Amino acid sequence: MTQNTHPTYSDPKPLGNGKVAVVTGASTGIGEATVRRLRESGWTVYAVARRAERLEELARETGASAVPTDITDQAQVDALRDRVLGEQDTVDAILNISGGARGTDTVADAKDEDWQWMYDVNVMGTLRVVRAFLPTLRANGEGTVLNLTSIAAQRAYEGGAGYNAAKYAERAMTEALRLEEAEHNVRVVEVAPGLVHTPEFSLMRLGGDQAAADKIYAGVEKPLSGQDVAEVCAFAVELPHHVDLDTITVKPVAQAAPHKMIRTNN
Repeated sequence: MTQNTHPTYSDPKPLGNGKVAVVTGASTGIGEATVRRLRESGWTVYAVARRAERLEELARETGASAVPTDITDQAQVDALRDRVLGEQDTVDAILNISGGARGTDTVADAKDEDWQWMYDVNVMGTLRVVRAFLPTLRANGEGTVLNLTSIAAQRAYEGGAGYNAAKYAERAMTEALRLEEAEHNVRVVEVAPGLVHTPEFSLMRLGGDQAAADKIYAGVEKPLSGQDVAEVCAFAVELPHHVDLDTITVKPVAQAAPHKMIRTNN
């Protein structure tokens, strides 16, 4: 009889055990929470974002390595790769958490600069990071790419066309990547969150209008937190490598569907 060499699921929760991860979007929200969660599990984590001061604070608190990087700039992504591979023999996981939305305009009123920014950050930024690290992920033998998309990548909505378009594109890229890299044993995971209450996402999308941003979450008793989504991301990359969760849609219970949100009266 052939011995089953797969891990048993009665084992303790799998931990990083010194594995190496690169996490983008690490200066706030889901990215920051993911860095914290992976460090708690023993991962060596490179925290990547544009805002150096926030990364340095996160590094002091968690022991992560801060690498200020604008992922829309190829030269900076190349420097990120060179820094990480100059210090590590391999990389086990890339978690592309960077992204964002700008504006709620209809297609008729769409602003080119907003659409371009969303495409550059959500699609091209993710592409650059994945492309930079694919050779080492392949060489690792059990590498993982995790891309954070959104339920906006699954269902379009009025006033969301620019973000929908960017996230649909990121999702398509992720699906193609999974097909292309299976032969290299690179695991590709997509995590698609619904309503997440993070400090900056809606505020940035709405041009700094705090009152408008607050309305997004008004009456929703328990929206997801950045920590909730970070836990899902960590779970996906810490499972035994032969297990690919593929596409994970995670929403608060109050968000039965993108068009149905349960709100209580305040």
